[in-house]
Amino acid sequence: MQRFISALVLAAVMLSGIAATTPKVHTAPAAAGIQFVDLPWAKALEKAKKEKKLIFFDAYTSWCGPCKMLQKNVFTRSDVGEYFNANFINVKKDMEEGEGPKLANVYPIEGYPSLFFINGNGKVVTMHLGAMEGPELIKFAKMVVSKK
Repeated sequence: MQRFISALVLAAVMLSGIAATTPKVHTAPAAAGIQFVDLPWAKALEKAKKEKKLIFFDAYTSWCGPCKMLQKNVFTRSDVGEYFNANFINVKKDMEEGEGPKLANVYPIEGYPSLFFINGNGKVVTMHLGAMEGPELIKFAKMVVSKK
């Protein structure tokens, strides 16, 4: 019994030493990435007009692999969030739920993800079909803003 207790104590000491030397993974706070507004489309258009900003509209589906990659790896980046939150009204809609099917009839969806830049009147300024990495998305968005 004494050997068992000694072995248990030794295992606990070793595990605590491993835990103390294992580097901690630091994740960015939720606010670091793009902050999407959860508004009905008409309200998002009103907000864009009022704030004199374009809408960045992520048209996605739940089954789309590149859409999931954007949501997990690109939209959560602090550099992407910083630029998009300052320059756009950010909206994302699942195109198979809620207002999505109606919006899919209004905007030219050829595949997913479809990334639109839309003015407060609902007119498409430009769009991109497919996923992009963070720096590429920021570069594209800067080009859109420069032509605004």
